[in-house]
Amino acid sequence: MTSGAPPLPRNTPPSWQHCGHDATSADPVGCRGIHVPGHTACLLHLADTDRNAYLNALTPGAGIHHRGTPFTEDLLHRLLTALHDPTTSQAHIGNARFDGVTFTGDASFGEVTFTGDAWFDGATFTGDAWFGRATFTGDAWFDGATFTSDAVFGEATFTANTRFNGVTFTGDALFGEVTFTGDAWFDRVTFTGDAWFGQATFTSDAVFGRATFTGDTRFNGATFTSGAWFDRATFTGDARFHGVTFTGDARFDGATFTSGAWFDGATFTGDAWFDGVTFTSDARFGEVNFTGNAWFEGVAFIGVAWFHGVTFTGVAWFHGVTFTGDARYHGVTFTGDAWFGGVTFTGDARFGEATFTGDARFGEATFTSNAQFDRVRFETASRLGPLVCGEKVVLDGAVFDQPVTVEMAARELSCARTRWASTATLHLRYAEVDLRDAVLEYPVVVAARPDPFPLLNSDDLLSEAELSGREPGVRPTSVGGVDAAHLALHTIDLSMCRFAGAIHLDQLRVDGWCTFATTPTDRGRRFPWRWSRRNTLTEEHHWRVRTAGRPARAHGWTTPPRDAPELPPAAVASLYRQIRKSLEDGKNEPDAADFYYGECEMRRHDTTRPQSERALLTAYWALSGYGLRAARALVWLGAAMAATVAVMVLWGLPVDDPKPATTGRQAAVGQQVTLTTDTPEPVNPAGPLPDRATSERFEKALRVVVNSVVFRSSGQDLTTIGTYTEMVSRLAEPVLLGLAVLAVRSRVKR
Repeated sequence: MTSGAPPLPRNTPPSWQHCGHDATSADPVGCRGIHVPGHTACLLHLADTDRNAYLNALTPGAGIHHRGTPFTEDLLHRLLTALHDPTTSQAHIGNARFDGVTFTGDASFGEVTFTGDAWFDGATFTGDAWFGRATFTGDAWFDGATFTSDAVFGEATFTANTRFNGVTFTGDALFGEVTFTGDAWFDRVTFTGDAWFGQATFTSDAVFGRATFTGDTRFNGATFTSGAWFDRATFTGDARFHGVTFTGDARFDGATFTSGAWFDGATFTGDAWFDGVTFTSDARFGEVNFTGNAWFEGVAFIGVAWFHGVTFTGVAWFHGVTFTGDARYHGVTFTGDAWFGGVTFTGDARFGEATFTGDARFGEATFTSNAQFDRVRFETASRLGPLVCGEKVVLDGAVFDQPVTVEMAARELSCARTRWASTATLHLRYAEVDLRDAVLEYPVVVAARPDPFPLLNSDDLLSEAELSGREPGVRPTSVGGVDAAHLALHTIDLSMCRFAGAIHLDQLRVDGWCTFATTPTDRGRRFPWRWSRRNTLTEEHHWRVRTAGRPARAHGWTTPPRDAPELPPAAVASLYRQIRKSLEDGKNEPDAADFYYGECEMRRHDTTRPQSERALLTAYWALSGYGLRAARALVWLGAAMAATVAVMVLWGLPVDDPKPATTGRQAAVGQQVTLTTDTPEPVNPAGPLPDRATSERFEKALRVVVNSVVFRSSGQDLTTIGTYTEMVSRLAEPVLLGLAVLAVRSRVKR
């Protein structure tokens, strides 16, 4: 059934002659009232004697035919009095023909019973029209009628079909608690005043297609047992459908709600069609129950859209909808599939505590502002997205019961306390991700997608205009409270990620090209040289800023946010140790070396450790950067060799190389001769120091030092000072060389 269905069948009345009285130039026909049977005038223009005779002849239940007759308030009262039924104390009319009638004063049909059909087509009610508690047993026809003042149909009963097509209600239209047993047609009706249908009952189809509601509209508590048709209706005032029950299909296709639209507590047992509807102001669907399918394709919500506590038992179809204001789906239950593909949310979209039992399809959805899915439960959703959010996507406390792939391009993504009851893969772009206290029961992968997401049904790419000008990389901000044993990070920026509070960080998987925070390249004005760049944790940055004392000492380090905990060096060292183990297990030895450096740094600054250990670590740091700075070790090696060469040249080499001397006694022939060969003590050099610095002595000293580096003796005769110097150099310089080799090895080890 549609609003354009053919008209209901009706009997064509006999052709009556016009009255002809009161003819004017504007109305050449004169009075259009039908002649009273047996007379040549209408009831109004009938002679008093004839009118009284006619009225006295009427009996309750009689049919009356007064098409086009002008009725004054007094004349109508006399007519209804003549049809008074003593048993019911109310007027009783059979077939009633009032089509084209003009009621000059108030028209009171209250509690009247129409046993036959009632024709009010084209009637004009100049005053109030009262049909309260009237009963229409046959068809009731009000097509094209005009109600200049209020029209009251409260508690009326329409047993057969009722037609108000094209009616104009200039005043209020009150249909409260009316019962429509047959079809009710209000097609193209104009309600200039308020329209009240509170507690009305529509047993058959109710057609309000292309109706215009200029004032407020009330259908609160109404019941539509069969189809309810509001397609292309226009609601200029507030439209209130509180607690309405739609047992059959409800169609609002192409309707326009200029003011507020209230459907709180409504029940849609059949399908609900809102395709192409425009909600200019707020639209409220709080606590609505959609038992059948709900179709909102192409709808435009200009104001706030409220769907609090709504239950969608069937399919919920919001494909291509535009929400200019906020969209609030708090506590909504989607038992069937929920389709939000291609939806545009200009304001905030709030799905807090919603439940998606079926698929949750947000493919190609665009969120200009925030998208809040906090405490939402996704029971069977296998895919969320791809979607674009210009601000923040909130999944705090959400639950994913099944394996899911999340595809989002968003400025921020908050997954605090999100529970992943199965495997999950998060393909993200642009987002700063907060994973604090997330519950990972199975492996969860957070990966940066290098290219924009393709559209679902074409080769085109999803528009990311909301995020233009930003870097597309992914940046986690915190994994505190997470069991990292099930977390894998792939090709993301970890420079601002806080790891404090996470457990099993040694089992964290860091794959692909993941980057960490680095040390500042310079120390400000206090030092002329630059830092050696190394990967660090943001927790070290925060610690150094807090302990810097002066801003200049914190130059280049990242300032901690307000919610960042104050960690002692021992805690930061523990983080470094665990993540280093994770990198080593992933065969990433070069980056793991930086985290060993960071661990040693924090241990060196840990005041709870013994002074001897800290002193040893300080020496280890100063000599070779914990075995990780080859240049530093080589500098120390070069300095040690230079010092050794200087000592050798100035004091370690004797004046001349001692020559062995053999002493003994001459013996007779045949006697044994004993000879003793001694080397004289080296003669210490004397004279001014500059005179000792000769090229010959330098060459000899260099040979001694080079041999000492490779842990060999040069074989050179030395003075006492030179001998001890060589012993020290043969111990220290090979160690420095080994530290340099170790540092190089840590950077190239596979």
